[in-house]
Amino acid sequence: MTENDKCAKVEQYLGEIKGGMKPAMRLIIMGVVNPSPRSFVVSLLCSPIDSIKDASDIGLQLIVNFKDKSVSRNAKISQEWGTEEKSILYFPFTAGDNFKMEILCEHQHIRVLLDGQQLCDFAHRVHQLQTVRALKITGDIKLTKVA
Repeated sequence: MTENDKCAKVEQYLGEIKGGMKPAMRLIIMGVVNPSPRSFVVSLLCSPIDSIKDASDIGLQLIVNFKDKSVSRNAKISQEWGTEEKSILYFPFTAGDNFKMEILCEHQHIRVLLDGQQLCDFAHRVHQLQTVRALKITGDIKLTKVA
């Protein structure tokens, strides 16, 4: 076994949400979970791509943790993280499997679907949805489509 065999490749994606988030908008993330995953993170950032910085607000950060079998959600507004939400009915991710995640922006919340089944909701904490301008994905997955 080589050193590269021990470390899963980490996928990174950063894309613009043209015009910012708005109700009825749908983001689709399709990919394959790595064979030995630890986690992956999907973030909705409140900055244009050309000015992303660590201090940027985050409208939603969704962390899929395979060790804990958890899907945590949070937001960072004015440099402050809010209360983390972790409750889910089931942990739907499996090492090596394909998935299709849909992020639906509704008037009161963001709804997250996985393979057509509701996974969780996250109430909007960003007051102006159109300030959510970028999608960032990192972690132990291989992306096949982002739309």
